Amino acid sequence: MNKAAVTMGIDIGGTTTSLGFVDRVGNCLVEDTFPTIADDPAVQYVTRLATHIREAYEKISETHEMVGIGVGAPNANYYKGTVEIPPNLKWEGITDLAGLIQQHYSVPVAITNDANAAALGEMKFGAAQNLKHFIVITLGTGLGSGIVVNGDLVYGHDGFAGEIGHTTVEPDGRVCGCGKRGCLEAYVSATGICRTMLEIFADRREDSELRKVSPDELTSKMIFDAAEKGDMLAIEAFQRTGRTLGIKLADAVAHTSPEAIILFGGLALAGAHIFDPTQKTMEEYLFCTFKGKVRLLLSGLVGKNAAILGASALIWNELEKKKEC
Repeated sequence: MNKAAVTMGIDIGGTTTSLGFVDRVGNCLVEDTFPTIADDPAVQYVTRLATHIREAYEKISETHEMVGIGVGAPNANYYKGTVEIPPNLKWEGITDLAGLIQQHYSVPVAITNDANAAALGEMKFGAAQNLKHFIVITLGTGLGSGIVVNGDLVYGHDGFAGEIGHTTVEPDGRVCGCGKRGCLEAYVSATGICRTMLEIFADRREDSELRKVSPDELTSKMIFDAAEKGDMLAIEAFQRTGRTLGIKLADAVAHTSPEAIILFGGLALAGAHIFDPTQKTMEEYLFCTFKGKVRLLLSGLVGKNAAILGASALIWNELEKKKEC
């Protein structure tokens, strides 16, 4: 019996690792999660990872063949298969993650960062299936981005191109998690909108149910819920966030002239609260040549395990490239 081909998609987060076997059309056949344990050395982590892959594969091995492994990881270098000084992981220096995985499995392994994986996931399984020029913006704890031009991800000369989240909004602005000041991520992200909310409280006198929440406990979901109820200060937080994002997206359009920009992640689920001010401001600041040409779309992977699908799309893409050669 000929076995159906599947790839293993892996998303490595600072707290949790998610993995799953995905077929060619984006069906996730088996999924699993386990604690990443950020303090573990990389070798020990990969040994645990290999165990979880094996246990998941045992459930489908009689009917399916694993043909490749794709990994989305922080500070991943696509060209070298390495993870380089990753935030939230205590892996020292440069880790040859692809090499460590291939000590356990001999199939092809491809690695990239989570935002690039999200872009590939959208292109293969989501909102960008018919697009060749687009940008994916991931709005989570931070702000990531994946840029696709002529159907190919833009990696740059060193594998780290496309860090829109670390372009500058305010030269002497907020301290970002990366150590710089004024990065877009510090203003437009789940953590960024919470910081904006606290600034609004300091600047404005209007009442808000969110004033009762401890700053350490405030979340972007709370701000969304308050905005849905008509809380004017919460709505203002989204307006400021969308305006900042719209300005920077207008800049990004000038660089690559995409057909669409796709918003992905928890903050994108705020719907009109984030989309309307972003779209309005982006159009306002676009160079005249681009006005009215760029669509702002919601991810097509909402409700699915997008991180696993993105990592799987990465290795499917690599396998398809090899066939074309």
